[in-house]
Amino acid sequence: MRISTIVTILAVIALAVFVFPKLTMIDRAPWRYAPETAALKAIQTVNTAQVRYKSQFGRFATSLIELGPPTSGTANATSADLISKDLGSGGTQDYRFTLTGTPAGYTITALPKASGSTGPRTFFSDQSLVVRENDGPEPATLKSREVGSAAQREK
Repeated sequence: MRISTIVTILAVIALAVFVFPKLTMIDRAPWRYAPETAALKAIQTVNTAQVRYKSQFGRFATSLIELGPPTSGTANATSADLISKDLGSGGTQDYRFTLTGTPAGYTITALPKASGSTGPRTFFSDQSLVVRENDGPEPATLKSREVGSAAQREK
C-alpha cells in the first residue's frame, strides 16, 4: 500500500473520530426559537398598529380584521391596512393570534399551533404594550411574567 493512501485513510478516520462528532454538538437553539421570535415580533407589530389605529380612529381596534388590509377599496376603520393579511386573518405559520376588545383597550394572545413543536411558550399583551409569557400550553395572561424578566422560570 502506498504511503499517500495510508495517510488519506488516517485523515478520514481522524475526521470521523474527532471532527464529525463535534459538528453534531453545535447549538441549534436559534432555529428552535425562531417561531417564538416571530410570534413576539407579530405581537409588537399588533401593538404598534393599535397605537396608530387609535390615533387615526379614536379607539382601539377590536379585531385583527380591523387592523388588516381591506378586501377592496381604501383603508378605513373596518380595515385599516396596518398589518399583513396573514396576521389580520389570525395566524402565521406557527402561531395563532387572537385580538379582543376590552372596555379599557384590547388584549392580544399568541398560542402555538402545535404546542411543543412550534414553540413551548404562549404570549399575551394589551394596551400597556408589555408582552407576557407562559411556559406550556396554558395561555399567558395579565398575571404571567414579562418576557425577558429576571423572574425565576418554573420548570
